[in-house]
Amino acid sequence: MPVLAATNIRHSYGDRVILDGVSLSVEDGERIGVVGRNGGGKTTFMRTLIGALKPDVGDVSIQRGKRIGYLAQEMGLDSSRTVIEEARSAFAEVERLHDQLERVHHDMGDASGDALQKLLKRQADLEHRIEAAGGYNTEHRAGAVLHGLGFTDAQFGIAVGGLSGGQKSRLALAKVLLEGPDVLLLDEPTNHLDIDGRVWLEGFLNDEFGGAVILISHDRRLLDHVVHRIVEVERGRLIDYPGNYAKFRELRAERRESQMRAWEKEQTRFKREEAFIRKYKAGQRAKQARGREARLDREKEGSELERPLELDAFRFELPKAERTGDLVVVARGLSKAYTSEDGKTRTLFDDLDVTIGRGERWGVIGPNGAGKTTLVRCMLGELEPDAGSSKLGSRVVTGYFTQTRVDMRDDLTVVRYLQKRIRDDNDGLLMSEQQARDLAGAFLFSGRDQEKELGVMSGGERTRAALAALLASAKNLLVLDEPTNHLDIPSAERLEVALAGEAGFEGTLILISHDRALIDATCDRLLVLDGKGGCRVFLGNYTEWVESELGAIGPAAQVREGNAPTAPLGSAPRSRDALSGGRHGDAGAEPKPKARAKSKFSWMRDEQVEAKVEELEASLARVDAALGEPEVWTDAIRAAQLNDQRAELKRELDEIEEEWLRRME
Repeated sequence: MPVLAATNIRHSYGDRVILDGVSLSVEDGERIGVVGRNGGGKTTFMRTLIGALKPDVGDVSIQRGKRIGYLAQEMGLDSSRTVIEEARSAFAEVERLHDQLERVHHDMGDASGDALQKLLKRQADLEHRIEAAGGYNTEHRAGAVLHGLGFTDAQFGIAVGGLSGGQKSRLALAKVLLEGPDVLLLDEPTNHLDIDGRVWLEGFLNDEFGGAVILISHDRRLLDHVVHRIVEVERGRLIDYPGNYAKFRELRAERRESQMRAWEKEQTRFKREEAFIRKYKAGQRAKQARGREARLDREKEGSELERPLELDAFRFELPKAERTGDLVVVARGLSKAYTSEDGKTRTLFDDLDVTIGRGERWGVIGPNGAGKTTLVRCMLGELEPDAGSSKLGSRVVTGYFTQTRVDMRDDLTVVRYLQKRIRDDNDGLLMSEQQARDLAGAFLFSGRDQEKELGVMSGGERTRAALAALLASAKNLLVLDEPTNHLDIPSAERLEVALAGEAGFEGTLILISHDRALIDATCDRLLVLDGKGGCRVFLGNYTEWVESELGAIGPAAQVREGNAPTAPLGSAPRSRDALSGGRHGDAGAEPKPKARAKSKFSWMRDEQVEAKVEELEASLARVDAALGEPEVWTDAIRAAQLNDQRAELKRELDEIEEEWLRRME
């Protein structure tokens, strides 16, 4: 029996349908990741599951006696409590059970016979529930979770009202983890976590939390390491995939390629039917043409095939920047410290030497508050260090992305903003409207989105626009400070391709980020701050650094297992037709003859050829429809069988279509 089930949920805002008849069943102990574009309905679905939103249609059921814990993006904390008091408030259920146990102990003093036996059973049940809900050592558990999420002992006594927004988010996460629910719903739990916090959360969910987890996250590594089932929210529907995020990308690419083939085949068939109708509408076969026209109209109206989203690759060629000298940044003896509120001096980094060469890709990692941004600003000459010096190399032109951008006028559309930024950053260089639209499209702004004004856009959309402008501004040194904080996964993957792809950025990169997947894909050197004044240079990516720190077993092995290489967004696996040398194969394959004089269908009459084409198209449409069903992709063997069947039907259809086209000529 599922611990949580949603059935036929439909939810809309005005005339916009957010969820269209979706269902989900969650078994005890399941780990489910929820992914999809920002604004697609993920949070709406979560809030429906906990009863915060009432759906227009459908219902949600929870197994009797089970509790749900929910981490929302909006926090409900008591500002008057201290950090440790607010964390311990998560044990309200445990305290309630303790009160009941005390009453049982009191009643046992006067009970005997059957009444005493009932009280003994009640005592055993309550003790079991207390142990399951956190036991008796709540103080220790609260401290351990707070430490894991980056709080120090000195911060335990701080009032909640005095915390920063990020600290409040981490406290809210600690509180929901300590509640120990049977089903844990987490909406973007890593938003304010550094890498250490993310790794700790993975360990907690894998090793300590035994209930079911439904997780909305843009952290691909977290999804790879924790979940074993992905649910994608797309166009109001839920599409279920088995496996972690890496497996989801593989299966989604195959599914969308199948959808695209089905959609393109349908469009080709529609065009061929239209050509037949135009050719014979006024001739001897006019009656047949009119009948086919009526049938075609019905088919178009009833077609459920849609062009799949996000199948296009990054096709925008970024402008080439001026070549710098061999040395881009040279820092010697950099030191920086500050005095905290308690009067103590805290060292961020001391006597640090760094040399960054042309074309190198550097990631800057470390705990929150370790001084990553301060270090980079000292290296760029924007901030004076306490000691040491830093110098930029010859012909270095820096593009700096920060979380606070003041140059984004709310009244500009995406296209106008891109044109203005390129002009302002490149001494009046003009970008045509079509070039600006191509750039916007490369960063996932559709035609309609390109006309939206920045003032009505989400934080993620504004970030995408700013990154697009920066990458197209021909800077030879890019400095990106937490660029993926407000990006959904498709946008983060698009940035990844723009930075590391063949048509992407070719200059020098300095990246401050907690996004382990992005660091691994784009950086080959690291500056690692430990938050205690230490900083070291490591030659390699994040995974290699973890392996060097922890060895080839344990957490490092886990990183490798969850870090299967994935293709850039849009570069779906080659189809079986391509692998077998079909007409969509590699460019280097031997060219296919332009035409064949005869085929095995040459003996057929025209009517027989047409009938065979229709028969094969119908069979192919049935297979494509099956491949378009989300349920198929939960069964890898069934999906492979359908792909093989499709390849054979496609081969035969190609042959008879060539015969049909030869006769039409």
